[in-house]
Amino acid sequence: MTGGRGRYVRALLALLILSTVTAAAQSPDWPQWGGPHRNFKSDVRGLAASWPEGGPRKIWSRHLGEGYSSIAAADGILYTMYRKGDRDVVVALAADSGKTVWEYEYDAPFVIAGREADIVQEYHLERGPGPISTPLIVGDLLFTVGGSGKLHCLERKTGRVLWKYDLIVDLNGYIRQRGYACSPLAYKDTIILPVGAAGGTHMAFNQRTGAIVWRKGDYHHAYASPFLIQVDGQEQVVTFLLEGVFGFNPDNGDLLWGHPYGHKEGTHVSTPIWGDGNLLFYSAGYGFGARGLRLTRNGNGTTVTEVWANTKMRLHFANAIRLGDMIYGSSGDFGPSFFTAIDARTGEIVWQDRSLARASFIHADGRFILVGEDGTLALAVPSATGLTISSQTQLLTSNAWTVPTLVGKTLYIRDRKVIMALDVG
Repeated sequence: MTGGRGRYVRALLALLILSTVTAAAQSPDWPQWGGPHRNFKSDVRGLAASWPEGGPRKIWSRHLGEGYSSIAAADGILYTMYRKGDRDVVVALAADSGKTVWEYEYDAPFVIAGREADIVQEYHLERGPGPISTPLIVGDLLFTVGGSGKLHCLERKTGRVLWKYDLIVDLNGYIRQRGYACSPLAYKDTIILPVGAAGGTHMAFNQRTGAIVWRKGDYHHAYASPFLIQVDGQEQVVTFLLEGVFGFNPDNGDLLWGHPYGHKEGTHVSTPIWGDGNLLFYSAGYGFGARGLRLTRNGNGTTVTEVWANTKMRLHFANAIRLGDMIYGSSGDFGPSFFTAIDARTGEIVWQDRSLARASFIHADGRFILVGEDGTLALAVPSATGLTISSQTQLLTSNAWTVPTLVGKTLYIRDRKVIMALDVG
């Protein structure tokens, strides 16, 4: 193949490769807690560097209902959960209009007939009954867990129930005071969830049938969701549990390593962060602070070394994001919560910004999109010296604790009453 024809074919191949890369960068899906990579980062490019006064253009807005469940998305449909009386509702919405496509609701009272709680004697729901967990999309299936621990596998297009479990009643799971909050994790042909039962810290369920593939461990779950990492080529599931942070084999549930830490509150909510240098960051409020662990494979085992500890970085419930050697997140439990940059290698606080309320946030196109708990939406660029806020506006009015979702150039946000779509392109 020579001459003009060869140049034409090479140009065509280059165009096809470019279009494939561009399509991947503009992925239309946000299939799970934390987005495409479960790390709160999006590959989308071409977003606006600032917004008009009053914020980005509102595409639609509607009442939804009680809950903190974040929004999963695929094929032009959004999936989230809300509360209606003593019932949990799984809802599918048209992404372009917010109109309901289908709903599935079920009884979900916070009462456990005939069973005494192992440690916690009652739920404490003054901050709301949830739901808190985020739906998981796997192909044509949708997996959800409500605040009272009811797990469902639904047909994604119709909401039809394919299989279900009550994690507390059917599987003797552990009760957390604020309700069940962990978001399911997909692994091969299973989903993995912390259950906290005797002999069942985690359980893996066959995605199609619901059959329990394995159940292992005798620890109790907290509120943090599990996620996958690779340690020197080995896949591991990491979960911040009540007793500390632990790594498990996702194929069989075997414990690979642990870093126990007795914390009286056990309010471990924020998902740990994995990054370069085999460094694992995890943090909690109420005096816990943050830890930096280095994980190293040694033969068939994993060695855990605590590199640093810091009591000044305290993630209460919002998420964190690592960019390069910096980790960012809102530090504080009761009282002020400052947006903080911490060096992932040393644990040293680099800077703190006091201009935002406690925020949940994502990273896309070199910027943070943040939703403060007071309903403020902000666009900001982080650096080694501070946070540069380019746009800020008040959009939500009711306790905004839900991390935003970005699909292409459309941002979806919600508080305890309202859900809306915004054009951030």
